[in-house]
Amino acid sequence: MSDPQNTGSEAREMRPTLREALRRARIEAADRTGVVVELRDAEVARLEILNDALDPLFAQVPARVDLFDRGISQGETPRLWIDVVAHVLMGRDKRIYRFVQDTRFGRIVLAESHDVAVIVDAVTDYVARRLIEREHAMVATPLPVAEPPAPPPVPVVAPKRRGGVGMFVLGFILGALALFGFALLASVQNF
Repeated sequence: MSDPQNTGSEAREMRPTLREALRRARIEAADRTGVVVELRDAEVARLEILNDALDPLFAQVPARVDLFDRGISQGETPRLWIDVVAHVLMGRDKRIYRFVQDTRFGRIVLAESHDVAVIVDAVTDYVARRLIEREHAMVATPLPVAEPPAPPPVPVVAPKRRGGVGMFVLGFILGALALFGFALLASVQNF
């Protein structure tokens, strides 16, 4: 009937918690729903499993840090958003987790695995890197004490240059008039 060895705390350790039972039920349901009709529900269920696995990580993030806005979007492609630029989605076979980050150069895959623990580790590394980036951005570097800035230099305006051909023509005409004037003066004196 009753085993005298399994009493007290040992009996409590053997009973699964409701959270563990729900987790197992979700995994079983996600495995059963591999058919095409319920693929989207299977994706959402798998993302919820990952979301539950990430709870301990986000419980450690300081409350004053508002970088992360975790949640599952249930659009055409369900996604578990970590922050504004990073999210987890299911691969083409609907069983593989793909952790991606959108950048200005396109989407990059940060991690990809069938195992929830691998993705949790990748998200943990990502969150740590983002927190360090935030710390570096928040650090105010003191400005060096410098001499007052010198006034900007006054630009030197170069005189306008007239075309070289026009000056040549003007010089030629003045020279011709001067020769004509000397010739006229010389002929009047000889007269």
